[in-house]
Amino acid sequence: MENGEEPSAEHLSKTYGGAAIMLENIATVVRTYRAELQTALDALTLHDVEAVAREILDAYERGARIFVCGNGGSAATASHMACDLAKNTAFGATPRVHAHALTDNTALLTALANDLGYDQIFSEQLVQAPIAASDLLIAISGSGASPNVLRAVAVAHEAGARVVGITGIGGGKLAPMADVAIVVASNSMEIVEDVHLVANHAITRAVRTVLQARRAVAIS
Repeated sequence: MENGEEPSAEHLSKTYGGAAIMLENIATVVRTYRAELQTALDALTLHDVEAVAREILDAYERGARIFVCGNGGSAATASHMACDLAKNTAFGATPRVHAHALTDNTALLTALANDLGYDQIFSEQLVQAPIAASDLLIAISGSGASPNVLRAVAVAHEAGARVVGITGIGGGKLAPMADVAIVVASNSMEIVEDVHLVANHAITRAVRTVLQARRAVAIS
């Protein structure tokens, strides 16, 4: 096959073991996915995203710690969000946003899962911290039904802390348990996780913009 030449149906059939996989089929899947993602993004309300940004700014104003948790793809988003909030909002001599992912200490996570149970890997960390009434928990669960995330929310509430829920697929049990929630309007976990990351970036930029504006006023 020459460089730049599209594979023929015969080539695709041989390559994929005789399966009737065609380039147009792949393109159709990609176009459908893109359309589903756009629909979910369009349904993401400014009010909900702004409310989460306000919770983070309020936590910052009171010098609170922000804990983030989630499983699987949501664990990756939790780590990503804690990183973005801690680093991408830091500039000059401004006090930092204290963001911590409960997903990042592999030794601790596996010890807690082995000794106490997987459902306690986040809640026990909050007990150990310990989480205070002034702190904020950001709980991420695509389904809104992850037992260990819900248990962390319960511990946060017991301490009097505020809770942000980031979820989808109808919100599950997480959305009604949270003080503020983003519920992605999709039943596809892939789409839900994509929108969660977009929301994270929008929230981080909003927080950074407000903190930069406050610093500009303070030094003017």
